[in-house]
Amino acid sequence: MKAIVITTGGGPEVLQLQQVEDPELKDDEVLIKVEATALNRADTLQRKGSYPPPKGASPYPGLECSGTIQAVGKNVLGWIVGDQVCALLSGGGYAEKVAVPAGQVLPIPLGVSLKEAAGLPEVACTVWSTVFMMSRLSAGETFLVHGGSSGIGTFAIQIAKSKGATVFVTAEDFVAHVKEETGGKGVDVILDCIGAAYLQRNLDSLNFDGRLCIIGLQGGAVTKIKLNTLFPKRLTVQGAALRPRNPENKAMVVNEVEKNVWPEIVAGKVKPIIYKSFPLSEAVEAHKLMESNEHIGKILLVP
Repeated sequence: MKAIVITTGGGPEVLQLQQVEDPELKDDEVLIKVEATALNRADTLQRKGSYPPPKGASPYPGLECSGTIQAVGKNVLGWIVGDQVCALLSGGGYAEKVAVPAGQVLPIPLGVSLKEAAGLPEVACTVWSTVFMMSRLSAGETFLVHGGSSGIGTFAIQIAKSKGATVFVTAEDFVAHVKEETGGKGVDVILDCIGAAYLQRNLDSLNFDGRLCIIGLQGGAVTKIKLNTLFPKRLTVQGAALRPRNPENKAMVVNEVEKNVWPEIVAGKVKPIIYKSFPLSEAVEAHKLMESNEHIGKILLVP
């Protein structure tokens, strides 16, 4: 099969389309003929050499895909050859075929094309596991998301609204804006991809019993904060990553996403926001676009 290989750590130009061996199918996996894969910020970090794949994962980038099942392992129940699916991956999406544990596979939601569905698994699982499962955002609460034009951001805005939350997206002076819009209270939950640069301002923006979930470090990993910000408002600060989780944990998240998020998609309340599609052979251009931050929503690669 053909796959995008990271030839060495570096800029987008290190990505090359090469002929490689087909993936080996384990007993608990399905083999997917890839219709499309979607870019994630983690792909650019892996390309630079700062975010290696977990042990045993494919060396090729790509954390989600859609496609058609070509083969099933002998222990797999519930999926058959020919099923059209999308899947959460530990790697390997930038290829014509990928093997994935059956517990990380989802049906294509009604009303979404097979190609568009490639942009759903990573964002849906990230947002649901952090904002709802960990931070317990509920109807009537307030929610702030940074990076609102990203794939994560566009999805988080939609699902939070569909579940009855009031949503804010980063503005220039977001602390003052949040306080003004919430009558001085602050928001209940923040989803943050920036890290150090925003940490104190995030804490200052939270309501009593507020929850901050950090999922990225685009603004650095080290900072100082005023710990006395935490005590009077009983604040919770937590971090999460999806890729390092074990298959059992990922399967649990995927199951929750199918139960809680897929009905919102079928009802038309949430949809994948696709900015642009590139052929797999143009992965270099796709990465350049992602790193320009000029896109809104997801960028797809199509084998």
